[in-house]
Amino acid sequence: MGDPKSNRAISLLCDPFKIFERLIYARVETIIDPLLPQQQAGFRHGRSVVDQVTLLTQDIEDSFSAKKEAEAVFVDLTAACDTVWHRSLTCKLLQFLPDRHMIHMIMEMVGNRSFTLTTGNSKRNWLRYLKNSVPQGSVLAPLLFNIYISDRPTTISRKNAYADDLALMHADRDWQAVEGALSNDMETLGEYLQTWKLKLSTTKTVSAIFHLNNKESKRELKVNFNNDILPFCSEPKYLGVTLDRSLTYRRHLKSLLKELISKHHASHS
Repeated sequence: MGDPKSNRAISLLCDPFKIFERLIYARVETIIDPLLPQQQAGFRHGRSVVDQVTLLTQDIEDSFSAKKEAEAVFVDLTAACDTVWHRSLTCKLLQFLPDRHMIHMIMEMVGNRSFTLTTGNSKRNWLRYLKNSVPQGSVLAPLLFNIYISDRPTTISRKNAYADDLALMHADRDWQAVEGALSNDMETLGEYLQTWKLKLSTTKTVSAIFHLNNKESKRELKVNFNNDILPFCSEPKYLGVTLDRSLTYRRHLKSLLKELISKHHASHS
């Protein structure tokens, strides 16, 4: 809480505005959703985090069956919704919706927003207008964010995405081949993010290894991004599920058990 970068603006939307947004959403969602890539599961009907975790772990299990080493990079973006570039969003909307009047109305709702900052001594700064971001708390915001990242570049690795959480997974029998493939994919992804003014979180983006070779249990993955090695994590967390090298889920289950015991004691205290 002490880090100013952790603070986000709160969108206080009136009820008529929310109702109007829902009317628009009901009319455009059926047009937009079929055009979104299958790998993107966030904020879509009939799709959930369970689907993405299942797909990723099934790919890893398949690599075990093929006697390959699976390596992954779990990509995290910094303030993803707050960095959506309005001008680019307009261009991408034009590829999904045939009605320019509807697009103009949506961008008026998203873009015509301003803010002031009031400090503890009640001093208020100048009025500022937002050129980026989709308002959090908005009904349309998740759909608009899906559109904004719908053109993620093609990669060698398999992609599984939920909102701004992306997992890149590649399997091979040669360690260097997998590291090279993931490094190339991260370079491609980095160019895409730079083009559309999105920013990778270099501290939360990590690499991980999944295999059954106990002799290689201490091996760490070396994936390059912008001439640096991404942090390696032996037990990464993806969409709330803690994974381990051989997919035993031991740490995840221990964490759940501890949480259940804590809630049980709290309810009887």
